[in-house]
Amino acid sequence: MDGGRLTRERIADAAGAVVAGAITVLAAVADDRAAVLDLALIVAGSLAIAAHRTAPRAVLAVTTGCLIAAVVHAGPAATLALPVAGAVHTASRAGHRGTGAVAAAVFLGVYAVAGTAGSAPVRETLLLAGWFLCAVVTGLADRNWQAYLRQTEQRALEAERTREEAAARRAGEERLRIARELHDSLTHSISIVKLQAGVAVHLARKRGEDVPPALLAIQEASGEAMRELRATLEVLRTDEPAGTPALLVERARAAGLAAELTVSGQERPLPAAVDRAAYRIVQEALTNAARHAGPAKVAVHLAYTEGRLTVRVEDDGAADPSRPPVPGIGLTGMRERVTALGGTLEAAPREEGGFAVEARLPLREAR
Repeated sequence: MDGGRLTRERIADAAGAVVAGAITVLAAVADDRAAVLDLALIVAGSLAIAAHRTAPRAVLAVTTGCLIAAVVHAGPAATLALPVAGAVHTASRAGHRGTGAVAAAVFLGVYAVAGTAGSAPVRETLLLAGWFLCAVVTGLADRNWQAYLRQTEQRALEAERTREEAAARRAGEERLRIARELHDSLTHSISIVKLQAGVAVHLARKRGEDVPPALLAIQEASGEAMRELRATLEVLRTDEPAGTPALLVERARAAGLAAELTVSGQERPLPAAVDRAAYRIVQEALTNAARHAGPAKVAVHLAYTEGRLTVRVEDDGAADPSRPPVPGIGLTGMRERVTALGGTLEAAPREEGGFAVEARLPLREAR
């Protein structure tokens, strides 16, 4: 239960207790029962009802005792039963209907005896008995209604959780479908290219001819494309990065790109969403550097702080600050990933030349 709801319930309980006490006090004054002791008993018994949520049986005992004393001291009056009926109702709603019924019976017994001494009508006692019966029954009904509301709320929460799980399952099934489609279409074509290039290289060597460099490049590129495609398909199946930024830098160096990785701060495990985003940002930045920077050096820096991971990838290539690039699919995808995590992304040419990408990712899961 949240604090606001608890405060509202306490205010409502206090207001109900004050109203019951005010009605009973005004009725006692109107009936000329305004002795100080009687008013004190009425006020104490009525205000005790405000604590019925925390101690319903104690409230029932205090209210019944005070109002019985008022009946004995001042004589019977129907309005004196009002706070007791309220306490019986709240006790029954809390699950103590037997205790509430006993308290009602004790009050009615004392009321009947006092009424005999003071000539109170029997029908008034019977009328009060009906009040107390209604208090017990309505308290029980209220308890059942509260239980029904709690069950309804739990079912609603369960339905919401089930919908989220179904959405996640559909997303996973869609990723698998895409992976299968890519595998069936792309890997078949690339494997044929790789096979034909390999056969051509084999035949050229068998005949003692020089193998054309373009043919060797095709063979190597097709093999690399197959490996990259398998890694991409694996990501689609698992939604996990196919390596680490360090592995990406190693691959970039192996492909001829002068790339270096530095790490500052205390390196530690990252939330899954942040880990994926950091991997994709480094991957896309290295790919862009290899395509557009020319023969440049690339520096990848990961900075771990208390609540943030900063990923910076910069090169000293041919980018010109006076001609900012038009954001393509890669930069747009990076920005969407970072924004979804509540972070910020800056991607622009550097003043001293080259291009820099800097992403600041908060170290928490994004909703």
